[in-house]
Amino acid sequence: MSLFNLYSFGHFIQWFIIGHFLLRNWVIFLFFSLSWELLELFLPYNFAIETLENKISDIIINCLGFYFGNFLRKK
Repeated sequence: MSLFNLYSFGHFIQWFIIGHFLLRNWVIFLFFSLSWELLELFLPYNFAIETLENKISDIIINCLGFYFGNFLRKK
């Protein structure tokens, strides 16, 4: 499994929209983002089976999406 896949694009778009329209607080964002990645460890679905490297890349993509969403909100 590669570090970046179609789900990575979905993560970016999701957090971009949330950052742009709904949320500005980084603490709340990190809570939800990390909580979801932890929850995926216990979900019995195929989409949730990932390597540790992929989970880390998901968090990085989430941060980038949230950052750019907030950045463009300010303009």
